[in-house]
Amino acid sequence: MIRAYLADDEALAREGLRLRLAAAPDVEIVGEAATGREAVEGILTLRPDLVFLDIEMPALNGFEVIAAVSAEHLPRVIFVTAFDQYA
Repeated sequence: MIRAYLADDEALAREGLRLRLAAAPDVEIVGEAATGREAVEGILTLRPDLVFLDIEMPALNGFEVIAAVSAEHLPRVIFVTAFDQYA
């Protein structure tokens, strides 16, 4: 089972990820965050295997989240974004 964490400031984007991941029987969503600070806390507390991480979020952006978590505790990361310039 892959333990996934969703971090995106847009509730609709998190919902879209949730719906897509529901089709994967080997993925369990263990938590969600709407800000970068919430993402850091959730990643360090829940220790997911995989994080879907928005690049542009309030408080800390996706890159700042990675820096705050540190390589020692960092799970695999898939960046998500709605902005063309980051794609």
